[in-house]
Amino acid sequence: MRTFDFSPLYRSAIGYDRLANMFERAQRSAELGDASGNNAPTYPPYNIELIADDKYRITMAVAGFHRGEIDLELERDSLKVVGRKERDEQGKTFLHRGIAARNFEHRFQLAEHVKVVSASLDAGLLNIELAREIPEAMKPRKIAIDGIGNDTNNVEVLERRAA
Repeated sequence: MRTFDFSPLYRSAIGYDRLANMFERAQRSAELGDASGNNAPTYPPYNIELIADDKYRITMAVAGFHRGEIDLELERDSLKVVGRKERDEQGKTFLHRGIAARNFEHRFQLAEHVKVVSASLDAGLLNIELAREIPEAMKPRKIAIDGIGNDTNNVEVLERRAA
């Protein structure tokens, strides 16, 4: 397993310590994986799509689950998807059981300003729509240098002049 040294990042970039810590945690968890070297959850299978520049979709194959058996929980920058299957197998005899109906819990780490827009369950697929919504205060803007002043009103005037 290859290790990475993030100390140059700490020396030259400010505010990226959280990202570096996330890489280090992922690296440690990969090293502590199962015998096959894989500890990433494989059930239920899922896709992550880039729909547009700031729009994403997570699609999970949750065949056999009802809406009431799936919970979505958003806590800060972590989306947790939990499936708890109700056991209604009394009196059933399976000759072959190929549809997995086991409980699951999957966490997705969301970047800053990524919000869950909606979720839907259709034809055994759970679709979770996400969007990055950057606040106005965080969007690029021009800053006045001397002469006009550096208060926010002058910044807005310069933005209007540039437009």
